[in-house]
Amino acid sequence: QVQLVESGGGLVQAGGSLRLSCAASGRSFSSYAMAWFRQAPGKEREFVAAINKSGGTTYYTDSVKGRFTISRDNAKNTANLQMNSLKPEDTAVYYCAAIQSYTPVSLRTHTAYDYWGQGTQVTVSS
Repeated sequence: QVQLVESGGGLVQAGGSLRLSCAASGRSFSSYAMAWFRQAPGKEREFVAAINKSGGTTYYTDSVKGRFTISRDNAKNTANLQMNSLKPEDTAVYYCAAIQSYTPVSLRTHTAYDYWGQGTQVTVSS
């Protein structure tokens, strides 16, 4: 079992920044790729970013490339999402997720993930 707890959400004006953190406990953190998904009201959960087990490879959805940066610290069992130049359309609940066996395709598929955090709200005002 892996327990994931997100923090760092909040209310920010358009153009501002937030840093989300995901603290993991339980089985070996470095055995899992980590990702961030988001879900806005009335919409499906969508892929935002992922990072492989070692932290050497990252993946982003097109709408956040150049604005968001995913990172991880395997010594501290944490994964982070630095979000800059935030837009109102980034408003959503953001979820941290962990996956042990994956492909570049399944990393972008929320149903493939093994563990989820409870989510943290990000609201960007215009």
